[in-house]
Amino acid sequence: MRLRHNRRAAKGPITKIRKMPTVPHSALGSPMTWTADTLLEDDGLVRLDADAVAELDTAAVEIEANPLPIEALSADFFDLPACAAAMRRVRAQVHEGIGFAIIDRLPVERLSKRSAVALYWLLMSLVGRPVAQKWDGTMLYDVLDTGQKSGPGTGVRSSKTNGHQPYHTDNAFNLAPDCAALLCLQTAKSGGVSGLVSLETVYNLLLEDYGDLVPRLYEPVYWDRQMEHAPDDERISFQPVFESDGARVLANYSPYLVLAGYHMRNEAPDAHTRAALDALIEVPEREGLGKSFVFEPGQIQIVNNRRIGHRRTGFQDWDEPERRRHLVRIWLRDAGRPFYHG
Repeated sequence: MRLRHNRRAAKGPITKIRKMPTVPHSALGSPMTWTADTLLEDDGLVRLDADAVAELDTAAVEIEANPLPIEALSADFFDLPACAAAMRRVRAQVHEGIGFAIIDRLPVERLSKRSAVALYWLLMSLVGRPVAQKWDGTMLYDVLDTGQKSGPGTGVRSSKTNGHQPYHTDNAFNLAPDCAALLCLQTAKSGGVSGLVSLETVYNLLLEDYGDLVPRLYEPVYWDRQMEHAPDDERISFQPVFESDGARVLANYSPYLVLAGYHMRNEAPDAHTRAALDALIEVPEREGLGKSFVFEPGQIQIVNNRRIGHRRTGFQDWDEPERRRHLVRIWLRDAGRPFYHG
């Protein structure tokens, strides 16, 4: 990894009466409250040592010799003590430390694509519980350009395009996973640079510069659900951007999908709501906040999906289909059932 510094039909499904939220007005402070210039141990890198790689090589041989759907594989089927130790460090770093980790790395150069994804599944299963990423139950999600274009109500996720993805958290419009992970199998010809931003730092700046708008972000807004629901369900969800569990501020961060939700209702946000959304878009893009890095094949990025935002620049892909940019995503969530809606 080469690290570089840069800066819920027309009516939403309101299913219960919400109490007025408690809005934390004190600045947040934790290991996840960082900026581009904050020095982080090894820039968040967690290296797989020789013992862990040897365990993975042995597991790959067993996987190739014993065909089974990847989602049916369990780390308990294999002898992986070194990998388990490394993933305990990753879990602590993501949940209690800086909020993300870059795992370096799977030896993809000597693995089939299927074996690489299977080993990735095993490692992430040691960090948390994989869950469905789509209403149809998809648990391994390919991030690649399909040539489609995203837009309000289309159901096309930006992860299926080659366009720029602004900072966001995954599935902010439905039930967000605790963690979102990406395995890099192949990189683009150019672009596709990944970026991370501390949403705790963003929250502190919102309090400082837009304190009068922050309470609005604890109240529900409309979201484009990107067609991830039963065919007869509502196309728009209704939930807040920020929530607090008393100890942490948790984010459902994807302001452009909020704007898309209002667009689908054929209405504009009121002035106060629009100002709050504009602030939410402006602050994370300030120079000096985000960290960016170039993915290398075999590396795994895993982030705390409620406290760290991630993004990707637009990219130009290779002409040859077999060389095109390809990441594989896994979501982890410990609470509830592994269904898409929990």
